[in-house]
Amino acid sequence: MAFERESYGFVHADNSRLKEVYGGPTGQVFVECMRLKPDTPSKSVILFSHPIGGGAFLPLVNALARAGRHVIYCNPRYRGNDTALIMEKCAMDLGACVTDLKQRFGYEKVILGGWSGGGSLSLFYQDQAENPSITHTPAGDEVNLKGAGHIAADAVLLLAAHISRGVTMTEWLDPSILDETRPFERDVELNIYDPKCPAQPPYTDEFVARFRAAQIARNRRITEWAKTSLAELKAKGDPDAERCFVVQGTMCDVRWLDPAQDPSDRPAGTCYLGDPRIANDGPVGLGRFTTLRSWLSQWSYDASNANGLKNAAGISVPLLALNNTADLACTPSHAQRLFDATGSKDKTLVQIQGADHYYTSRRDLLPTAVSTLSSWLDERGFN
Repeated sequence: MAFERESYGFVHADNSRLKEVYGGPTGQVFVECMRLKPDTPSKSVILFSHPIGGGAFLPLVNALARAGRHVIYCNPRYRGNDTALIMEKCAMDLGACVTDLKQRFGYEKVILGGWSGGGSLSLFYQDQAENPSITHTPAGDEVNLKGAGHIAADAVLLLAAHISRGVTMTEWLDPSILDETRPFERDVELNIYDPKCPAQPPYTDEFVARFRAAQIARNRRITEWAKTSLAELKAKGDPDAERCFVVQGTMCDVRWLDPAQDPSDRPAGTCYLGDPRIANDGPVGLGRFTTLRSWLSQWSYDASNANGLKNAAGISVPLLALNNTADLACTPSHAQRLFDATGSKDKTLVQIQGADHYYTSRRDLLPTAVSTLSSWLDERGFN
């Protein structure tokens, strides 16, 4: 089915003192969107978003439009750059988009399309729309989600989604880095990319437990340092001062080298960024460049408010979790854990056998995913 691709944008108010993005006057934020409109009318729309946006041309997004589904892709203010990203402000942008699309296009039903990192953002937004509580970021900066009056969505789709940026970052952190000031001096006993590491795949349960504990410990060390650094800056009399820093070693996971860990159809020895040994310290690794506030909001294991497991427990609308069994980014345990944590009585978990994260290796499986989604939506009257 043919569809029209329509780019548009809108401005909404944001009175935050701190500005983390280029351009625009203080007190206003510009949000860029794209609408994929099939020839057939619909009262329902699937609203995709992601903390750093950029997914309007994803295979699944386009396939849904070709199948007759109205789709909007919302790019939050941090489009393409998560260096200083604040998750609470992503939720503010998404909430403003829900209000705008209802007023602009007259859609009656909104389904959140949570693809990949958009899954935890969708759950975070929906939880705060149903149970608003947040008035400040983890850094203590005011951001009033509690009083924003955001409109709750009518359903949530988790599509090849991971639990959250903070949890995923932690599961990929290189635990062999014991001192952030000397990131290339690594503990050989935990450095799975070092041929001299005594632990080799298949890994024992004891080694995996030690590895995971060391990953969480490293995340907590960085979090504590970020909190202390912010407190020191504020104590000097400049509450808006910020510091940027680099995090090395963010693509290190026993799952990449040992297929028995979180087993699936994915090939061993690779990740969604290619060779994990290279990506571990490469420029496009998760959280490579960040700030004190951004670390606490999006990457911290304990401090981040955007945690899919916690947020999923607070939602009541229908939820569909779709897991791609050959996914090189979001492994099966993520979909299962999110599904188990969801508070909704109407929830469904579906496996798309052999599909990869982007449906690039197996384009032939796109119709299966679209058919699954369409049937689920039709059964609940989203047409």
